[in-house]
Parts: sequence; C-alpha cells; structure tokens
Amino acid sequence: MKTLRMGVLAVLTASAVALSMSGASAHDPDTPEGQAAARSFLADHLPAERHAVTGNAAGVPCVNGKADIYPCKNVDLLSVLPLSAIGGGNGNDIWGWTDPSSGKEYAIVGRTNGTAFVDVSTPTSPKFLGNLPSNGGSSSWRDMKVYKDHAFIVADFISGHGMQVFDLTRLRTVTTPQTFTADALYKEFGPSHNIAINEETGFAYAIGSNTCSGGPHVVDIRTPKSPKKAGCVSQDGYTHDNQCVVYRGPDATYRGREICFNSNEDTLTIVDVTDKANPVQLARQGYSGSQYSHQGWLTEDQRYFLLDDEQDESSGTDKRTKTYIWDLASLANPAHTGTYHSPATAIDHNQYIKGQYSYQANYQAGLRILDVSQVASAQLSEAGYFDIYPASDTARFNGAWSNYPYFASGIVLVNGIEQGLVVVKPNLGAVEPPPSGGKFENTTDVAIPDAGEAVTSPVTVTGLSGNASATLSVNVDIKHSYRGDLVIDLVAPDGSTFRLKDTSSDSADNVITTYTVNASAEAANGTWQLKVQDTYRADSGYIDAWSLRF
Repeated sequence: MKTLRMGVLAVLTASAVALSMSGASAHDPDTPEGQAAARSFLADHLPAERHAVTGNAAGVPCVNGKADIYPCKNVDLLSVLPLSAIGGGNGNDIWGWTDPSSGKEYAIVGRTNGTAFVDVSTPTSPKFLGNLPSNGGSSSWRDMKVYKDHAFIVADFISGHGMQVFDLTRLRTVTTPQTFTADALYKEFGPSHNIAINEETGFAYAIGSNTCSGGPHVVDIRTPKSPKKAGCVSQDGYTHDNQCVVYRGPDATYRGREICFNSNEDTLTIVDVTDKANPVQLARQGYSGSQYSHQGWLTEDQRYFLLDDEQDESSGTDKRTKTYIWDLASLANPAHTGTYHSPATAIDHNQYIKGQYSYQANYQAGLRILDVSQVASAQLSEAGYFDIYPASDTARFNGAWSNYPYFASGIVLVNGIEQGLVVVKPNLGAVEPPPSGGKFENTTDVAIPDAGEAVTSPVTVTGLSGNASATLSVNVDIKHSYRGDLVIDLVAPDGSTFRLKDTSSDSADNVITTYTVNASAEAANGTWQLKVQDTYRADSGYIDAWSLRF
C-alpha cells in the first residue's frame, strides 16, 4: 500500500490525502479518509484572495508585455468566455475536439458542476453550445479525453459518477445552448481523478479511482458507447496522472508495445500494459527534490519525459516553478538528467508537448510555454507566456488549471479556475534572440559528481554578429559545500577553453560570482559550455544557473 510522506491532512493539491491513507481510500467519498481529504483540499483551494476575471476583451495582441489586463510574452489574447456564460461553477480540466467532417474546433470545458461544450472555430467569438451536467454532484476535479468523436468524462469525490460517454457529433446541429445527457455511462468505478486515452489502441485509463488500488483502471473503448473493463494496473498503488502510448522510442526492447508513463506521487513509474490482464512494471524511479510527482508528458520522439511536481514550490526551499527532465534511453532505468527553473514561483499543474514546445498550465503564472529543442542537453527555455491571473504568481491554487494546444489552427485553450475559457494564440515564430549586449542563460540544474568526471552545461547563442566581446561576462551560480575543490572552465563553440577558476584551499560554500573573459577571437554565435569538475572527495554540489552577457 502506497502512503504519502506529508503530515496528517496535509493538503496535496489536486489529491489531498493524509499520512497512512491509501491513494484509493483518500479519493473515495464513501470513506472518512476521502471526506476529510476533500474538506482539507477545498479549504486551501478557495483562498480569501480569490479574484474574478476582470478582462474579457477579444482579439487583443500582446504588445509591450500586455494584452488587455494580462501579462504576456509572444502570446495574443483572442477571447475570454467567463464561467457565468458557460454554466457556472469553477473551472478545472479542458480538452478539445476537431470535427473530421467540417474541420470545426470545439472546446470541452470541465467545471465543478458539469462539462461545457464551446464552438471555438471563430476563436475571437466562441459560442457556448450547452452543458452536460455532472453525474451525481459537484467536484473540483473533472477530467476528459476524446476518442473516435466521443468525449469520456470522469470526476473525483463523487461516489456514483463513473465515466460519462458523450457523442460529440451531436454538437454539429446545435443552434441554441442545450442541456445534454450522456450517451452511455460506465459504472465499474465511481470517482476517478483523471482519465488518459491511448487513441492508437482504443483503451482508456481511469486514474486515481476507488478501484485498482488507485492505479490505472483499464477500459476497452474501441466501441465508444459500449465500454468494457479490460484490466487493472495496481502494482505501485495510486497513480495521479499518466500518458500511455504505443512505444516507438530508443529502447528497442519495448518498441511496438503499449507503455504507460505514470506520475505516482513520489516516482515516475513505467508499466508495460500490452497485456491488459498482466501488466508488467518496468521501472519505479524517485528523484531528488520530490514532493508530489503530479503529471508529465513525452517529447514527440519519446526519448524524454518532462515531469511536474505539484508540491515542490510550496514545500521546498527553492520556490521557483520546476520541470524535471528524464532521459528514457532505457525504460527499465529512467534517468533524471536535469531540472528547469522558471523565473515564476507559481505551482505547476498540467503540461502537454506539441512539436518543440511544452505548454504548461501553471496556476497563478498562467500558460507558460517552454522550448524543449535542447532537451538532450537538459536545457529548456521559456518561449512565451500568458498570465490569466495577474494578481500574483505565488504558490496558491488560482488561475490556469489546464490547457489544450493541439488544434491545427494553432490556438491554445486555457481553463481558469476563476476565469473560465481563455482562448489565446502563441506567436512563437516571432521570438527574437537577445540583441547584442543581451543575456543568454541556462537555469537547468546539473549535478557535479564528487571527485568525478567534469560535467558541462550549455548555452546556445544566436542572433549576434561577429565575435564575442573582449569583456565577455560569465555569471556563475554553483552550489557546492567546498568550493576550493572545483575547477571551472568556459568552453567556446570551437572548443577553445578559458580557465575561470582553479582548485584552492578555500573551504567556503558555493561559487556565485561574475568572471570577465577576453573572448574577442571567438565567434559569438554557437553553443558555449560551462565545464565544472570536482577534484577532491567528500563534498558535492550542482550547477544552479549560469549566463553569458555580450
């Protein structure tokens, strides 16, 4: 039975559970544990400073860091449809559907009291089509995914909710808002925190239900209106969220098999679910800094997995929003290779990867978009953002719950707890490199092994002309318990090396300083590296961040 390390009735964000509770009982509203967990979570989820949306302009470009009232970078505002216009309640999860016959795009918007359907094919003027009421009561946690033109909807902390199935083609003929009924109801579980669907195989995974020890409850949905139970994945207990795919990544042993990547509270757990009746756990890997492994997504080549931890900002000493980078070269031995630190300090929640970008819904910090093109070097960078909660960026549960970035039109849907449906359009092609004199940085942690091989952290410089400066500034932030052990070099794109620091008897902690280098013989553009080696035993540390200023 999996238990959590937090104190009794500690709020665990979207899955508040207490020490010694099993994941399943903590999400079962028929148990005292589940009822107590819900009360505890809601007390924190409804803070006194909750702000209603005050900006609802349509078609406002992001100019000088603002679109209407919203802070932004490379993301334009198309429209805001407040909760009062789509059935009320508070917002939670969101997904999308593209009608294959017309190409129209629709938002499927989760709310505490039901699911709203919105035509966003004219994104500056979205049209509310109707509501599918919740089956049996309200819940702060509702989730939905799509398969074969049907929406599959679950909710947590509602005893008899089950999985609602709704035929999305019914939306084609709607002219005025409707109150819908489900086309089918799957009743093999009651509450479920999340749902994942592998659209390639036609299997759904109800996650965090009151069955399967809280692990994935597998449902055959290949005939959407006649779902059937297919199995349980219960070896590692409660799963908070997951992604299941037909694997085509680098580990040849498992290519062609159906693999689930599970965020299991304190681990990344990888399971082969090809045989639904006999799932095989391949790996269960923890990581430094773990507080509550919440959700994550694969890069499109399935080599890397980006994981968000929903408690490390509020519980850890480093309050910056963090994204944990995993190398999946071996599915049996996933490796945590680095951690990206956002300039924001909000809680991260749900992220989805499309192409070279990860689209993250990070509560009070809103939609954050990371460029993952350098993930092989454990380097991520922020390409854009749209902050739907301008009041603050603290580690509280307001603002962006989730997002959907997969429409062919390029629009992105964001569902805000207080705001409702926010439709935006990233302009990531407009991202300009810093001008001459600009700053280029890497904020991804790189561990420095004790008395081990040298490690490097890259910074890619683009958009400059000519050579680097004779007074190139190298700002270094290295956390280490004995800085005299360290040798630090700057390596230019052509391999030339500049010694920044040699070993010494200095026993103080950390290297936080700026070095000046005459790099005027080196081309400015290219990949520069900070190279660090610990030369003596007994102390350790990591590269926290470093930057170049030309």
